[in-house]
Amino acid sequence: MPAQQAAIEADYQAALKSLPDGAAKSGGIAVGEQAAAACLAREDGMGVPDTYRPHTTAGVYVPTLLPAVPNWGKRKPWVMSGGDQFRPGPPPSLTSETWARDYNEIKAIGGKNSAKRSPEQTAIAKFWEATAPAVYWPVARSVANAPGRDVTENARLMAVAAMAMDDGLVAVFDAKYTYNLWRPVTAIRNGDIDGNDATERDPSWTPFIDTPMHPEYPCAHCIVSASLGAVLEAELAGRPSPKLSSTSSTAGGAERTWSSVDEFVREVAVARIYDGVHYRNSTEVGSAMGKKIGELAVNSFPKPIR
Repeated sequence: MPAQQAAIEADYQAALKSLPDGAAKSGGIAVGEQAAAACLAREDGMGVPDTYRPHTTAGVYVPTLLPAVPNWGKRKPWVMSGGDQFRPGPPPSLTSETWARDYNEIKAIGGKNSAKRSPEQTAIAKFWEATAPAVYWPVARSVANAPGRDVTENARLMAVAAMAMDDGLVAVFDAKYTYNLWRPVTAIRNGDIDGNDATERDPSWTPFIDTPMHPEYPCAHCIVSASLGAVLEAELAGRPSPKLSSTSSTAGGAERTWSSVDEFVREVAVARIYDGVHYRNSTEVGSAMGKKIGELAVNSFPKPIR
C-alpha cells in the first residue's frame, strides 16, 4: 500500500515510541524485520497480472469498473497446497428449490428498504459491512488478552490466525472466479430469465449495502470469520471463551460482543444475507471452507509440548 506509506510509518513510530529503548526493543525490531523480509521473499503470486475478461458480446455495453482481485486465487498459500484445495462444488442450479429459497429470502430481507429486516438485523448488517483485518483482529485479541497468557503463545496465535485468514482469501477468490455466480442485485433484477417459476423479478431491487465488486459464490466474510473461528476454538481447547468483541467503522465505531466463537461466526454469516449481498447457501459453503482451512493451519503449526 505505497499510497499509505506515510500513515503506516507514523503509526509504526508511535507504537515504538511507547516502548523503552534496550535489548528487548532492538531485538524485537530485528526479528520482525526478518519475518517481514521472509514473507516478501515468498513466491506468493501477487505479481500475477490481472487478465480478467469482462463477459459481453461484441459491441454491447457492460459496466466498466473491473472486479476486485481476480488474480488472488493464484497466490501461493501459507498452509494449503493450492488455492483450489478446498474448492467447493458448484452453486445450486437456478432451477433448484435451494436457489428459489435463497433468492426469495434475500429479496425479502436484504433489500435497502426491507420491511422484514428487524432493527437488530439492520444493526448487524451495518456492522459487518466493514471488511479487512481491522474488524477481525480485535476478536483474536479478545483471546490473546485473556489472563495467564504469555507473549510466545500470543505470537503463535496471531501468526496462525493470519495465515488461516489469508489462505481463506486465496481459496475464496479461487472459487469466486471459477464459478462467477451473479450477485443478488443482478439476479433479482433478472428473475424472469433464470428458468425458475418460483423467482419473481423485481426490476428496481437494490441491496442494503453496496455490492462488493467480485462474484458472489462463496461468501468471503464467512470464510475469513470461520477460519479465524477454527483457530480460536483450537486455542481455547474446550475452555470457556472470554467475551469476544470488535468495533466497526461502518457502524460509527459501534461495538458488538459475542459469548462464544460459534456465535461470532454465525453472526457474520447471517449479516451478509441481511446486507443483501450473499445467498444463504453461499454463507454455509463459505463457513464450511473456512473451518477446514483454520483447522489445517492449526494442525500445520502444532503447539509446542511444555
